[in-house]
Amino acid sequence: MASWLGGLGSGLGQSLGQVGGSLSSLTGQISSFTKDILLEGAEEVGDAATELRVSNSRLRELESINAAQKLENDRLKKVCSDLEEKHEAAEIQIKQLSIEYRNQLQQKEVEISHLKARQNALQEQLQKVQMAAQSAQPGAGVLPPSTTSASYVPVVRHSSGFEGYDMDFGDIIWSQQEINRLSNEVSRLESEVDHWKQIALSSKAQGTNDAEQSEICKLQNIVKELKRNLSQEIDEHQHELSVLQDAHKQKLVEITRRHREELSEYEERIEELENQLQQGGVSTDATSGSKINEQKKNAQSLEGGKTEESAVVKDQEDEIRKLNHKLSSTKEENKILLKEQELAKVEKIQIMQEYGNLKSEFSKLQSAIAEQDALLKEQDKMLQSKTLPEDIVRLQQALLEAENEIARLSSLHQEGLEKELTSSQHKNENILSAYAEDQNSEFSQLRQDLERKEHELNASVAERETLVVELEELDKQNQEATQHVITLKEQLSKHHMETDSIINQLKFDLEFERNKLSQLEMEKMETIKELDVQKEKLSQCSYALNDLHISKQQLQDNIKDLQEQLRKAQDCNFHHKKEVGELQQRLKEREEELYVSLSKLTEKSNQESNYTCQDLILKEREVEIAKLQNDIAENKQLNEELKKSLSDLRTENGKLMSATEELKQELNNAISEKNKVYLEKDSVVEALKMEKRQLESELNQTEKRLLEEAQKYKQTIEELSQARSMDTSVLRLEHERLVKCNQEKDFKIAELKRSIEQMEIDHQETKEMLTTSLGGQKQLTELIKEKEVFIEKFKNQALQVKQELEEYMKVSKKQDVLKQNLEEKDRSLSVMKEENNHLKEELERLKDQQSRSVPVVEPKTLDIIIELESEVTQLKVIKNNLEEEIEVLKKTIEDQNQTTVQLQQSLKEQRKEIDESKFQCEQMNVTHKRLSLEKDEEIKNLQKTIEQIRTQLRKERQIIQTDSSDLFQETKVQTLNGENGNEKHDLSKAEIERLVKGIKEREMEIKLLNEKNVSLSQRIDQLSKDEVGKLTRIIQEKDLEIQALNARVSSSSSRQDVLCLQQQLQAYVLEREQVLAVLSEKTRENSQLKTEYRNIMDMVAAKEAALVRLQEENKKLSDRSENSSQDMSRETIQNLSRIIREKDIEIDALSQKCQTLLTVLQTSSTGTDNGSGGVNSNQFEELLQERDKLKQQVKKMEEWKQQVITTVQNMQHESAHLQEELHKLQAQISVESDSNSKLQVDYNGLIQSYEQNEKKMKSFSQELAQVQHSIGQLYNTKDLLLSKLDLVTPSVTMASTVSQLSGIQHNAPELLSDEAKLLQNELEQLKKKLQEKDSTIRTLQENNQRLSDSVATASEIERKNQEGTESEMRQIKEKHDVLQKSLREKDILIKSKSDQLLSVSENLSNKENENELLKQAVTNLKERNLILEMDIRKLKEENEKIVTRSREKETEFRALQETNMQFSMMLKEKEFESHSMKEKALAFEKLLKEKEQGKTGELNQLLNEVKSMQEKAVTFQQERDQVMVALKQKQMESSALQSELQHLREKEQRLNQELERLRNHLLEMEDSYTREALAAEDREVKLRKKVLTLEEKLVSSSTAVENASHQASLQVESLQEQLNLVSKQRDETMLQLTISQDQVKQYALSLANLQMVLEQFQQEEKAMYSAELEKHKKQAEEWRKKAENLEEKVVSLQESLGEANAALDAASRLTEKLDIKEEEIEELKKEGEIRREMLEDVQNKLMNLMNSTEGKVDKLLMRNLFVGHFHTPKNKRPEVLRLMGSILGIQREELDQLLPEDQRGVTRWVTGWLGGGAGSKSVPSTPLRPTHPNIFNSSFSELFVKFLETESCPSLPPPKLSVHDMKPLGAAGTGKTIGTPSNIQMQDPAVSVMGRRPDTNPFLAPRSAAVPLITPASSSGHLLMKPISDALPTFTPLPVSPDASAGAVLKDLLKQ
Repeated sequence: MASWLGGLGSGLGQSLGQVGGSLSSLTGQISSFTKDILLEGAEEVGDAATELRVSNSRLRELESINAAQKLENDRLKKVCSDLEEKHEAAEIQIKQLSIEYRNQLQQKEVEISHLKARQNALQEQLQKVQMAAQSAQPGAGVLPPSTTSASYVPVVRHSSGFEGYDMDFGDIIWSQQEINRLSNEVSRLESEVDHWKQIALSSKAQGTNDAEQSEICKLQNIVKELKRNLSQEIDEHQHELSVLQDAHKQKLVEITRRHREELSEYEERIEELENQLQQGGVSTDATSGSKINEQKKNAQSLEGGKTEESAVVKDQEDEIRKLNHKLSSTKEENKILLKEQELAKVEKIQIMQEYGNLKSEFSKLQSAIAEQDALLKEQDKMLQSKTLPEDIVRLQQALLEAENEIARLSSLHQEGLEKELTSSQHKNENILSAYAEDQNSEFSQLRQDLERKEHELNASVAERETLVVELEELDKQNQEATQHVITLKEQLSKHHMETDSIINQLKFDLEFERNKLSQLEMEKMETIKELDVQKEKLSQCSYALNDLHISKQQLQDNIKDLQEQLRKAQDCNFHHKKEVGELQQRLKEREEELYVSLSKLTEKSNQESNYTCQDLILKEREVEIAKLQNDIAENKQLNEELKKSLSDLRTENGKLMSATEELKQELNNAISEKNKVYLEKDSVVEALKMEKRQLESELNQTEKRLLEEAQKYKQTIEELSQARSMDTSVLRLEHERLVKCNQEKDFKIAELKRSIEQMEIDHQETKEMLTTSLGGQKQLTELIKEKEVFIEKFKNQALQVKQELEEYMKVSKKQDVLKQNLEEKDRSLSVMKEENNHLKEELERLKDQQSRSVPVVEPKTLDIIIELESEVTQLKVIKNNLEEEIEVLKKTIEDQNQTTVQLQQSLKEQRKEIDESKFQCEQMNVTHKRLSLEKDEEIKNLQKTIEQIRTQLRKERQIIQTDSSDLFQETKVQTLNGENGNEKHDLSKAEIERLVKGIKEREMEIKLLNEKNVSLSQRIDQLSKDEVGKLTRIIQEKDLEIQALNARVSSSSSRQDVLCLQQQLQAYVLEREQVLAVLSEKTRENSQLKTEYRNIMDMVAAKEAALVRLQEENKKLSDRSENSSQDMSRETIQNLSRIIREKDIEIDALSQKCQTLLTVLQTSSTGTDNGSGGVNSNQFEELLQERDKLKQQVKKMEEWKQQVITTVQNMQHESAHLQEELHKLQAQISVESDSNSKLQVDYNGLIQSYEQNEKKMKSFSQELAQVQHSIGQLYNTKDLLLSKLDLVTPSVTMASTVSQLSGIQHNAPELLSDEAKLLQNELEQLKKKLQEKDSTIRTLQENNQRLSDSVATASEIERKNQEGTESEMRQIKEKHDVLQKSLREKDILIKSKSDQLLSVSENLSNKENENELLKQAVTNLKERNLILEMDIRKLKEENEKIVTRSREKETEFRALQETNMQFSMMLKEKEFESHSMKEKALAFEKLLKEKEQGKTGELNQLLNEVKSMQEKAVTFQQERDQVMVALKQKQMESSALQSELQHLREKEQRLNQELERLRNHLLEMEDSYTREALAAEDREVKLRKKVLTLEEKLVSSSTAVENASHQASLQVESLQEQLNLVSKQRDETMLQLTISQDQVKQYALSLANLQMVLEQFQQEEKAMYSAELEKHKKQAEEWRKKAENLEEKVVSLQESLGEANAALDAASRLTEKLDIKEEEIEELKKEGEIRREMLEDVQNKLMNLMNSTEGKVDKLLMRNLFVGHFHTPKNKRPEVLRLMGSILGIQREELDQLLPEDQRGVTRWVTGWLGGGAGSKSVPSTPLRPTHPNIFNSSFSELFVKFLETESCPSLPPPKLSVHDMKPLGAAGTGKTIGTPSNIQMQDPAVSVMGRRPDTNPFLAPRSAAVPLITPASSSGHLLMKPISDALPTFTPLPVSPDASAGAVLKDLLKQ
């Protein structure tokens, strides 16, 4: 089901994708159609003829578009079929994977079940062990078993829950993802195809440029590669399909084998059952009743089944219709149908086999059941009738369903065959897919039924065995049954009638089925007819194939013709080459003839001294030279013709290549169509074969059937005869009926067997079909391979041509890149020159400034130095940037050399980027303008703020001056007032001392301030000196750097650069002077504004950063633009310089050769005789003439060269002028931007310095105020002191008088006795006081003098300070005024600069526009240049090849000439020797004759003459050899000169040809444009002519009509009537025309509306599709995530499985350990229970003791305490008393009250103790809670512990702790002390339950309870003194060491 669902989903996804694609394409077509119609409406022409033509052309275009669309549809169908094949393969893979995963899951489940079983076994073992332990100790309580198994249960559940559904789900997800991927691929491919089509169309429309041709070549290569990939993928998919088919066949074979085995098993079972039945076949009397009942039930069940089946059939038919409607849109092909048919056939075979088996089993079961029922009792009958009839009903239902399905499937099978062969294959495929599902489901149901039947069979076999046992009892009971049989016979007769009716109905059904079969046969006939139609179609296809083959052959013939043409052209080439070779040979022969003639000439010159012969020879030579020159000219013409023919051949080659590519495409199409046709043919042939075989097999089957039926009828007759011979009539009838039934069943079985055989035959036929199809596929693949080899050959040829093209393109692009680099370099050079000029100007300015500012080193020099530093740093940065750029350029050049291929691809992108960059540049310019305006506004604002600040400064200074003057006046007035008035004030010493201290403090402050001033001045001086030194050093360094830069620049610059620099220097001298004037002003301003510089810098830092960025970007852009133009000019200059150098070298070589020739001529003329000298002089005159000619030619070449140079120079000058203007503008902009930035910086500095000055002024004013205040205070103190000094003298006298008066008044009451004594005492005291006053007055005067001196000095210091501050203020004022002036000047400058900036920006924009126009022109020229360069390169390469060949030929020729010369010399020598020998022989003959005659003297004379002649001959030979050598040299030189001349002429011709070609190209381009224009005009003219002709025709016709009317007056009336009719028709046609035009307009409007609607619909559809796509994507992502999660879960489950296995291993170990531990635990538990019982007894006893001894006090204890009290020291006795009190139950408060009384004496507590107090008698000894803390010392605690040890005697041995008791203590940690109850109270509830008694403490059990254990809560007390918590386990007391900790105690306990 999952796979089917996946298939459905994939089909739906594909169909949706295809529908979307088809809809989008449809909507696109409709929109284009509507646009075309609208355009047609727009392009309507007045004339009807033109409209007709336009409409015809439109129709043709539409037809072509329609054809293209059809081709596209076909291609898309192919793509769909391929994708569907892929989908099927993917589904099969998915199914296999799902099966594997399910098997793995089952394995895992099996493993889990094994683990479960193992776990259960372990649990059982545990339980057994526990049971054994319980049985060993019956008294103990049993713990529940360990729950280790619980942890593994959820894992098992999870795994069981994760079984089948999720894997199906995963399959669906995977298939859906695959479908989505495939649909995406399809859409992508479609978009790519559309893209390439658009490109092709655009290229057709625009015309073929070279760049576009290269792009087209690339695209074609890509297309070819894609086609290759497609073919490879198709081959791979076919291979996968074949593999899958093989796998499927293997599976089918295995299934059939299994099925046969099962059949054989079933047959064996049936045979066994039959044997058993034969053995147990006794008494068939009792069977009749049961059979009748069974048949009744069978009939009822059959009727019910029929109704149910009819309902099911209707439902299924409805479902089939729905499926047909739903899946009609899907486009799946024949392969899917074939595969599904095969599957269906296999399943049908299986179903038929199963059906036959079921029928056979059913028949045998019926017989077996009948016989068994006869043997059973009534009770058994009832049970059997309940169970078996139900089974029979089920079987019958299944049989009927199977029959219906077989009928349905057979009909469907036939329909599928019909629809395979017809075009409507989609419906059949859908039906088959639906039926495949139905068959799968029904197959599974049948299998389930089979399994059920098998189970029931087994049960029936078991029951049969029981029945055999009961047979004996049944024999006994048979007699009783006979009576029952008699009653049943009557019922049987009734049932018999009913069964007869049922049998009739069944016969009717059989007849109905036979009718159906006849109908099916009729349908078969129809299919055969359709097959005939298909055959006709096939024949048509074969005709089409033949046509294709013919067209292919024609194409191949064309290719062959083209190849023959190529060969012919090559032959022509070869012939031309041969002719050239022949001409060269002729030249050589002529030269040899020349040499021969020269030798003859020399001989003649030796023999004769006639000049006339020489003149004749010279004339002949001249004629020959002329002939040779003519030959050379002819050769040149031939060469030119060859070149032209070569270029024509190349063009033809290109055309042939394009033709070959088209042929390849057509071949591919033809091959694909051929493949299709072959496939269709094969399928049709196979189908025909199949049908033939089927018909033959059906005939055979029918014959067999007839024979079998005859045999069966014979058998039935025999059986009936046998039945008649039976005794009883009833039995006979029944037997006959049974025999009939049996016959019917046999017939059915036979039919089923036949159908099975048919299915097997079909299966075999399908197998054969597959094998034949595979064979056909192999043949096709072989054919395809051959075709591919053929195509690859063409492809290789095409690739070679393309590679050559690409190499040319690469070379051209490299040259372009080099040109660009050269332009960039030139630009950078110009920039460097400008910077150099700037540097020179700045150097001169700096030198001037240094000469000026050497005597006085003011802050101006510092400012200049700072500026120079900043400029130098800027220059350094620029230099570094330039160096970096140079390095980057080098790297980029290398990268560009590497990435030329990539650049080809990214040309279009670069163009787009250039457009974008232009747009960005424009935007940047706009933003720069905005920024400049904003900056101007900011500068204005800042100026305003500066003016405001200045006004504020003035005001504050005035205020400060007024305040200072007022203060001084006030202080003076105060001093005067103080001197004049306030003389009467009396100051005490304390006040004077305070004043003195204040004055001293003020003096100290003044001194400190002076020291600070001094140190600051020293520092300032030092700083100024250091700064001056540093700056001088820096200036020197900068000078050195500038000189080095100048040296570099001067060394690198060329002459032209120097000239340009001089021009620029002259231009910039005036600007420099202006700038110097401005700089001098600026230096003054900067010296004043230096302090204000830094504050404003912070304000404008961010803005400056932004400006700097923009400037950098501008610089980069400008550098780029400059570099590109400069590199171009550089490259051209370099190339021209190279050409000129080569020409110069050639000219030098020629001049040298001429000089050598002259020298040789002179030497030869001097050395030779007169005759020979004359000859040589003539030759040399000719040579001189030739030299003159050559010189003239050289002069022409030089003139041409000069012209070229002048043109280049003009171009350079123009470009230089343009660049200079650009540079000037840029320089102005940069200068203005620099000045702006400097002004801004200065302004920022001014603001900062102004703020600093303000701060300083504030600080100074505060200090002044403080100083003035201190001065005022000093003056006040001075006045006070002076007034005090004046008051001292009168105050003494006044004091004496006052004292006298007071003395008199005081001593008035006691005048009588003590007057004299008192007066004397008072006098003495007054004297002493006076002396003291005098001494104080003296000290005060001295102090006053000192103070006055100090005040005078302080006032002097203050006056000096005031004078200094005043001078500083004046200086500041002056500076301020200067600053204001400079600011005003700068404002004016800024305004002027802004105006200049605006004008410059306007100029720049204009220049940019001009530049853009120039750039466009340059780009056009570049493109033309590229084309020309490509042609030039080709020609150059060819020329170079020809030159190399000619040089090789020349070298060979020279070598041959030299050898020839040597041979000729040798020959001449030999001839000379032979000649001399002949002469000698003659002389000897003469001598002999003279001897005979006796003339010896004459002989001697003759001999002497011969010798002299020989000597002369030798001399002549030597001279001749010398002359020949000289001549050869001259000839060689002349040949070299001629070759050079030829080279020069060829170069001239080439250049002329190039110029002519360029002119021709331009003319052609212009001609093409003009031709188009002319063609358009011609068309108009033709149309007008046609109109005129038509008008003339009309006129002529009208004249003819008039003539006819004049001539034939009788026919006027009829003609008038006809004319009226014609006019009416014309009016009607006009009306119709108007109506049709209106309709056309309406249609146009409606079309526009439709288009709008369609566009909206498209948009909505797009939105819908996009939404759906997003949904699908989201779903896909969710599914992917789910799949990943599931995979992670699987991994985690596997890990957990591993862990579980490990845990199980560990658990098996642990269980063993646990068994041991549990045994130990049970033992310990038993011990613990015994101990608990013991403890309970002890506790009970303790309780009894406590109850008994609650009110008593132990005498021994009290005695010991009492004695212990007296033994303890006195310090510790209160503690003992408290202990005793606590034992006696006295509260702490009472003890505290009693203890202070204890200090007074011991009597009270002793009396109270002995019996004085009432409370001591009846106090219960209740132990206190541990909340009452008591502090004990260690001594007493030790004693007490000892006492406890002695008193307590252990009754029981110390117990062992149980495991449960160990845990809590261990949990707390053995190392920790149990200090607090919280630490002791642990988690063990058993213990708390065990011994929780609040008031009893069993630790003290053996002692009397009167002495309780009360331990202190503090940490100082001992562990045993602390209270034992209720939670602790209780024990008998143990002997413990006094200093032992809790941990030690616990350890001891655990050990014991």
